[in-house]
Amino acid sequence: MKLAADNLVLSYGAATIVDHVSLHIPEGKVSAFLGPNGSGKSTIFRALARLLRPRHGTVVIDGTAIGSMTTKQVARKLAILPQQPVTPESITVEDLVWYGRHPHRRPLAGTGAADREAVEWAIRATQLEGLRSHPVDALSGGQRQRAWIALALAQDTSILLLDEPTTFLDLSHQLEVLELCAELNRDQGKTVVMVLHDVNLAAEYCDHLFVIKNGQVFTQGSPGQVLTRDLIRAVYDVDAQVIPHPVSGRPLCIPFAKRTMADDQAFVTIVSML
Repeated sequence: MKLAADNLVLSYGAATIVDHVSLHIPEGKVSAFLGPNGSGKSTIFRALARLLRPRHGTVVIDGTAIGSMTTKQVARKLAILPQQPVTPESITVEDLVWYGRHPHRRPLAGTGAADREAVEWAIRATQLEGLRSHPVDALSGGQRQRAWIALALAQDTSILLLDEPTTFLDLSHQLEVLELCAELNRDQGKTVVMVLHDVNLAAEYCDHLFVIKNGQVFTQGSPGQVLTRDLIRAVYDVDAQVIPHPVSGRPLCIPFAKRTMADDQAFVTIVSML
């Protein structure tokens, strides 16, 4: 399923945040939007999710403008995890996941075998079998995020849109959520699109990066193509070394304060010995 944006102009009130942006989300890949605060990455994400109406331009799913589709039609094609979703009070994990079947239910019709199968698969895929009867608000941060991802999976869509899914999570729970996203892409063929702040996590878990600056796509490509010392300086105004990760070989960004050239070379020599 193909998701693309054509010539988007996005605004909040009179302020234009994104100006004439076009992009294509790689199908069957894990992609992320990166960029400094206020760059427009979350605004583009909201337009892709049909949470923000463009002032100009269109978002298209498989050749159909998303603005011409009903909410239920959109929900059958892409699932969305917003920032800090609000959990209904005292709802259990299983009941939350069942919400993901609403786009597929006909008026006045009950649930069927396909619904039960989708819910069970989503719970298994997110490894929540032992927590299905627990209240969502009693879970840890990583478990709670997995519960919301399970809801999105129960929608049975080809595309998952996750807005800052690691925000407010500690390192262990960040890795837990991103490992799940990688598994869903690898094992289920899901197209996963995220907004992330952590450059190194994006480099490790994503196939394609969109780097946003001042409401424009500054550059895009694979982590190896995109994440360079010059890019970090140009987009984030930070000096950094970008070296191969000693385990995965993917780019590893190490920011630092201003150094002399001698300090810089010594740093590279030490890291190369790891």
